[in-house]
Parts: sequence; structure tokens; C-alpha cells
Amino acid sequence: MAARLVSSLLLISLCLSAQTLRTDPHLAKLIEETRAEVNGSEALDFVARLYEKDRWANFAKFQESAEYLQKTMTEIGLRNVELLSAPADGVTQFGFWTMPLAWDVKQARLEIVEPAAPPDMRVLADYSKEPASLIMWSGPTPPGGLTAEVVELKPATLQQLRRLDVKGKMVLAEPPLDLGQRGALKSSLYKMGAAGMISDATENPDLTNSHYWMNAWGDYGWGFTKASSPLVGFSITPRQGAYLRNLLARGAKVRVKAVVDTRYYSGRYPYVTGVIQGSDSEEEVLELGHAFEPGAQDNSTGVAGMLEATAVLTRLIEAGKLPRPRRSIRILVMPEDYGSSAYIATHIERMKRTIGAINMDTPAGPYDETGGYSFAMNPDVNRSYQDALIMRVAENYYAGLQRRYPRWSRYRPTSDSYLSDPMIGVPTIAASGSIGAVNVHHNSADTVDRVDPRTLRDLSSIVAAFLYFLAAAGDREIPWLAEIAVDRAGENAIAAAAPYLGRAAAAANVDALGRELYSGVAKIQYNADRDRDAFLSVLRLASPANREKLRGSLEPLLKSMGRFSDEQSARLQQAVDRRAAELGAPSSVKAVAPAVDPHRGEASRIVVKRKRFGPVTLDDLPLGQREGFPGFSGNPAPLPLLTWCDGKRNLAEVIRLIELEQEPMDFDFVGYFQFLARHGYVDLLSPSAQ
Repeated sequence: MAARLVSSLLLISLCLSAQTLRTDPHLAKLIEETRAEVNGSEALDFVARLYEKDRWANFAKFQESAEYLQKTMTEIGLRNVELLSAPADGVTQFGFWTMPLAWDVKQARLEIVEPAAPPDMRVLADYSKEPASLIMWSGPTPPGGLTAEVVELKPATLQQLRRLDVKGKMVLAEPPLDLGQRGALKSSLYKMGAAGMISDATENPDLTNSHYWMNAWGDYGWGFTKASSPLVGFSITPRQGAYLRNLLARGAKVRVKAVVDTRYYSGRYPYVTGVIQGSDSEEEVLELGHAFEPGAQDNSTGVAGMLEATAVLTRLIEAGKLPRPRRSIRILVMPEDYGSSAYIATHIERMKRTIGAINMDTPAGPYDETGGYSFAMNPDVNRSYQDALIMRVAENYYAGLQRRYPRWSRYRPTSDSYLSDPMIGVPTIAASGSIGAVNVHHNSADTVDRVDPRTLRDLSSIVAAFLYFLAAAGDREIPWLAEIAVDRAGENAIAAAAPYLGRAAAAANVDALGRELYSGVAKIQYNADRDRDAFLSVLRLASPANREKLRGSLEPLLKSMGRFSDEQSARLQQAVDRRAAELGAPSSVKAVAPAVDPHRGEASRIVVKRKRFGPVTLDDLPLGQREGFPGFSGNPAPLPLLTWCDGKRNLAEVIRLIELEQEPMDFDFVGYFQFLARHGYVDLLSPSAQ
């Protein structure tokens, strides 16, 4: 009876919370203080200052941007501000990221010389007016430029390229979004003697007069390394692309003049960090986000939100409105992935003292279109009480506002949220927002006028409150954090059972019911194990002297979580039996395990030992040697394939966990890890060696 009462009360609480945003005394004053102190105009000024430098997307401007960040962090009162850097030499690796070569631009221009073109179409690209019109890491032309005929490559594939004479010609194409395929195409064009590529690719063809910013120009992946080909590359607008294609379709001979003055060199990729000093702990809380991209929303708003959050907390602490937190709060602004991996690799001891992080890759679009920010949670391999905390902070913030609501999403295995990788071990929330009704991602249309200071205000306030609470939390806050972790566990348990309940109600026969029962119970139990880990992770905040006592005091809550999860399994069994009775089956349905995939038979005899943190990007391996397996931007994403590999679990167990987290997939896991081992990315051991 007691167990049913606990579960019933929890279910009622969950239903109510879905209708009304919760408010908590633990957070009310903090939210009130941060909301009052945030200055949306100040944050918007940060956006504008960053945008005016980063929009040029070259390393000389990146250095200027880093110097601005260093100056600004010092002016808002941060301590130990450092402008550091990683080698931009095209060779050095951090994790499996190969650092790109530094690259600068003096000028770049592309214009039609034949046939005569209307004035608004003659100049297709001019870096001095629109930097996004030059592909980042474009190679140079000969001094004085070159004049070449334009030919169209459609579709933009290697197979089609082999049928086309491109020597000495500018190739109009819509290159693939997959970075490996794009790099292979670009490399082949260079080897075949093409004068360059003109791309009219875009993520939003409705932006007919805007240039797509293409920043992936390596032969094997994203950045340009020493192994990459220095092909000339321009990005023109969809309208310009349609004009050229129409000319070529009519049989016109189209010639263009290209002048590109760029250089590659071994330089430095800057990053900047500073802290709000804690009072009595070496531990830190981290907010990180990437700069050095040309979009106002992506990602000047993310960096501006970080600066404003730390400025707000510094002012509140200095004014005595908030006590100095126990732990330091660190801001890190760096190049996406390249900078964070360099920072982690060179500050590994500091990372061990970092208890949590929030990654800010966040646009701040029109206030009435965004619907509030969303927060991507930790991956299941490192599920944390911090998932519950960020949502509770957001709920408390939004409770006083109309038409705004907090949202959450599953883990996003890209950008700088990979600190939750167990090889790094820092729980990391990823803040993101709607870009509004118009998708301007990686587009010259991503300008400051699309940024709304009200949206930026919300983001800055929520992040400031989250960082401060986490930095200040100790023994006293642990019971409340455990309670909200239980609330979230209840929501997760219901969500885990829901799809199986729906499919059971529609099952056509008893065999299908048995399969749904097996899969559903496995998912519910898997979810319960992950939420148990999240619940217990709160003990990281405990003082050593009180940890065991606090652990004991949390045991009743932990047991209630287990009972509620068990009730979801029982609920599924009842639903399955009810449907079986409707189908005329005489007895209770038994769970039916799926047939063993013969292609995975070897998996139980393999243990994968990882060598480095983060994804295996394959950015040092040509596409032709990848055997069809995914690199950084591929599908499935490589990092979630790796994080369950702890050097102890056999691969069969790893596969089970991956598919419980992501759903079953048609993927050659055994072949993938054998491929990684052949190229030295991982080691394969036998279970007996453990």
C-alpha cells in the first residue's frame, strides 16, 4: 500500500507539473537577483563587438577577437584572465582532432567576364563586402588572378566528376553536406587540375540573396590540414547560382575572373579564459562556447550570453547581494571543438576538479518566435542531477513570464558538449535556442539585427543562476537536489514506458506482444539504472566527512524511484495481458527476446579500449580508406558509439547499451571497431585479458 501511495503521489505531481511551472524557494531569490541585474543592451553590445571581428573568418581577425575578449573579461571583473592558444599547424592532434592550418585573406573577388551580365549579377563574390562569399581556407589564385570557363557538376559526386573535363575550369557545384564526401570531391577537383569550385550550396534556399558560409575545406573532414589541397573556392547566392545554371543550360559559354590572395601558415588558434574566484574550494564550474564564427546568432550570442552571465554574477557578488560561491566559475571561449579539445588536453588536472559545465552554442532570435530556450541533457552514459537542475532553474525563471516555457532535448553529440564523455567526466548541459522562423545557420543573413536583446536577457539570467547555484551548492542543498532528481526520474520512467504501451495496444498478435514486453521492460530497467546514477551523482557535492551520512539519508528516495520504475514494468505487463485477452489468448504473455544477430556473434569476445577522449573524427583518413564507416559528421555519430566502451564491458554489452539509448540500428558494430583498431584509433582486447 505504501509503495502504491508513493507512486500515485508522484504520478499526480508529474501531471500537475506538466500544466504549471514549478517555483522553488531554493531558487526564487537567486532568479530574482540575476533577472534584475541582467542588461540586455550590454549583452547585445557584446554581440555586435564580436560580430564585427569574427564575420571576417580569418586568423588575423580571430586574434583581434581574442584580444577583445581578454580585455572585456578583465573589465567585467574576472580574475586570472588568460589569452592562450593552440598550435594551428595542420598536424598537432588533441583527442582525434587535427588542428587546422592558420589562414588569412587580403582580397578575393569573382566576376563574370563572358557573356555580358547585368550589373547586379556581374560580381558574384567580393570578400571585402561579404566575407562569406569566399570559402574558408580557400587556396590562392596566381598573382593577378585567373580567367576560366565555368562548367557545371550535377550531381556533385565523384562518379559524375569522372565524366567531366575540369582541367583549368571553374566548377559550379552544390557540394555534399557530409564532410568526408565534400573533402574527397574537393581533393579530386584539385588533382584533376580544376581552377577552383563555385558553390551555390545552402541550408536555406529561400535566402536567395545570401551567401552560405562554408567552413569545411579539408580533404578528409572539417579543417584544412597539411594534407589538404589548396583549391580556390567561392560561395555564391542561390540567385546567382540559378543565373549561372540557366546560362549554361542555354549553351552559353561562361567565363569568370577570380582573384584570391590568401595564405596558409603555421600559426596559433587563440582561446580565452577567466574566473569568478571561489571562496574555499579548488573545484570549478565551467561555461564554455565557441567564438570565431561569422554569425551574430551563431555564435556571438552564445559568447555574449556567457559574458553577460559572468558580468551579472561578478556585480552581484561585489555588491554583497550574493555571497561568494564555494567553487570558482570559469568562462572559456575558444574555437569550436578544436579549442575545447586543446584546452582539455592541456588542463587535464583542472578538468578533474570541474564538477559541471554548460555549453553555449545558442542563437537569440526574435522573442516571439523562439518559444524559449531549450537545454540538451547529458548522454545516458553520464546522466546527472544537473539535468534536473537546469530545467528547474528554467522553470522558475519562466514561471513569472507569459508565453515562455522551458524545453529540453536529448543529448546532442556534436559541438563542445562532449565533456560529458566518461574519459573527461564533466556533466555538460548544452543550451540552444530557436533561430526563429528563418533558418540563417552558417549564412551571411545571420546578422546583428536578427538578435533580440530580450531573448539574450533570458538566456543570460538562466545561465547565471544555474552556474551560481552549482558553484555554491554543498551538503545543505543535496536533499533538495535529490528530490528534483527523483521528480525527473519519474518523468523519465513514464516516458520510457509510453511507446511500448502504445504499441502493445495496437499489436496484431501475441508474438508481437511478447516482443514489445521484452523490449519495453529492458528499456524501463535501463532507464532506471541511468536515473539511479543521476540521483547518486549529487553526492559529488558532499563534503567528505558527511558523504556516507548523506548517502544513507537518501536511501528512502532511491527505493521509491526503484518502486516507481518497477510499477511501470508491471503496468506494461498488464497492458500486454489486456491486449492478449482482446485477441483471445488464454494466459499471461511471456517476454520474447529478439533473435540474435549472427553478424554480432563475435561481439561478446571483444573488449574495446579507447585511446583518447572525444569522437574519432577520421579527419586524418581519406574517404576511400574509411570502408563506409562514419567520420565526425557521419551517421551514426561516432562519439555515442564510443562512450560506453570503458575497457571492461564486452562489445555485446556495449551494443546493447547503445541501442537502448538510441534505439536499434542497422549498423556493423563489430566491423566498425575492427576498422578503428586496424587504423590505430582503438585497441581490441579479449574479455579474459580484463
